[in-house]
Amino acid sequence: MKPVEIYTSPLCGYCHAAKRLLKQKGVNFSEINIVTQPGKRAEMMQRAKGGRTVPQIFVGDTHVGGYDELNALDRAGKLDALLAA
Repeated sequence: MKPVEIYTSPLCGYCHAAKRLLKQKGVNFSEINIVTQPGKRAEMMQRAKGGRTVPQIFVGDTHVGGYDELNALDRAGKLDALLAA
């Protein structure tokens, strides 16, 4: 399984939803909290090609986007393949 990284903030409902979806699928992920690690925001924006909102989710080198994109991949049956590839 590819490594999964998710940039989050504690009060973000979409961040919690994304983490819940990943946990339900049994996916281990690294969480980067941009509130407690403010220097990581610039890193997130660079990796996400300007994406400023959280969550920003990465599967390996692939930028998935936010929760809506993660959920859409799962509903289309494409998330498992992305994780396994």
